[in-house]
Amino acid sequence: MPEGDTVWQAAKRLHDALAGQALTRSDFRVPKYATADLTGRRVLDVTPRGKHLLTRVEGGLTVHSHLRMDGSWKVYADGQRWTGGPAHQIRLILGTADRTAVGYRLPVLELLRTADEQRVVGHLGPDLLGPDWDPDRALANLLRDPARPLGEALLDQRNLAGIGNVYKSELCFLLGVTPWLPVGELPAAPAAKLPALAQRLLAANRERPVRRTTGGHRGQDLFVYGRAPRPCPRCGTSIRVADQGDGSRDRPTYWCPVCQAGPAPRPARAAGTGRRRTA
Repeated sequence: MPEGDTVWQAAKRLHDALAGQALTRSDFRVPKYATADLTGRRVLDVTPRGKHLLTRVEGGLTVHSHLRMDGSWKVYADGQRWTGGPAHQIRLILGTADRTAVGYRLPVLELLRTADEQRVVGHLGPDLLGPDWDPDRALANLLRDPARPLGEALLDQRNLAGIGNVYKSELCFLLGVTPWLPVGELPAAPAAKLPALAQRLLAANRERPVRRTTGGHRGQDLFVYGRAPRPCPRCGTSIRVADQGDGSRDRPTYWCPVCQAGPAPRPARAAGTGRRRTA
């Protein structure tokens, strides 16, 4: 699933291509909005909110989209070949005189009144890359359920908006705790720096084509995510991977059993397979 920095980049591409321009093409390819037509309306802005995209147009309307696992927005110049996928995967086309934005495989797509945006994003916590970012409120939200595993709390967009599976694993490594540590057991020092660290990581990567959390340490972009069973860059121990979640949306989660204190599942899943092995 795209994370906050990726969604921020998508919003910037869409804003740069569409904002201030009148739409010359509007083609919703979902049954509910098959008759909706935004042609002639000027695009006011494209704003990211956590992992949500809000495209606002004249007349008090907003196109709300969410990429989830497979969705994407592509922007093409006039005459450029579209390469985002087959035509049957297109859910929305918004075009101006010289640019065309094409939404592929969008699992969430709706047209609503701009005044009703809170209905779709009002539940979100402070946005790590937004003007509403509030580190104190984000930390208070995380600590509200002290028994909840830290990794699950970080992914809950109601606590703070923008963290996905990659940043969850990387943040826990940088804090020196496992993603299964109950939030209430997070030591005071890591807890105090968590919001600022999370915000710094996403802000540093919002302009980068390749996400990096290591500062280029030993030529690696990430410390633990996607690296099992390779050695930990700090201690050399094999990085582990296991699923984390409530059973309905388990996510592969990576950690170092030496550098990160706290509980961890046994057995861990063998990287790249569906088999299980002893951690």
